[in-house]
Amino acid sequence: MRYTGAKFKLCRREGINLFGPDKYDVKNRRGAPGQHGAANKRQTEYSKILRNKQVLKRMYGMSEKQFSNLVNVTSKKYAKNKGQEHDAVLTQFLNRRLDNVILRAGFARTIMQARQMVVHGHFLLNGHKHNVPSYFVNPTDIITLKKGLQASALYDLDTKNFQPPVRLSTNFSNFEVKILELP
Repeated sequence: MRYTGAKFKLCRREGINLFGPDKYDVKNRRGAPGQHGAANKRQTEYSKILRNKQVLKRMYGMSEKQFSNLVNVTSKKYAKNKGQEHDAVLTQFLNRRLDNVILRAGFARTIMQARQMVVHGHFLLNGHKHNVPSYFVNPTDIITLKKGLQASALYDLDTKNFQPPVRLSTNFSNFEVKILELP
């Protein structure tokens, strides 16, 4: 099940801002959450690896089962067949998720907002309604915003200073994103 609890608690646990907005900045409250959070315990090698895994999982808003499946089945099989590094393939699959593409294209401010937009059916994938945020987009896919939502205040985007990744072709006037290549 996806975590729906306090997001700032997750940021404090990891010691970094996982989600982007300033309200998740952990500068003022550095200790981990909980009664014994202020005690700085020595980290073992295992705990460092676990924390890195938890950071990735939490940044993308995935459940443990989803992340485990992505690491152990999907990316491992793909890396073996394509002769690529396992870490590079894992990063590629995380960046191919539909909610992450919406975020990187500039239509959402946070991954949670992008996920909600996709689940509520705001976007069309290749002209068809699509509401699964964990879907892996492919090159040549076209994501468009529904016509009825283009006038919404939610999509009054400040695009002057925004630069999407080179793998995405974003057309803000048509509310369209084209996937040019894999990350």
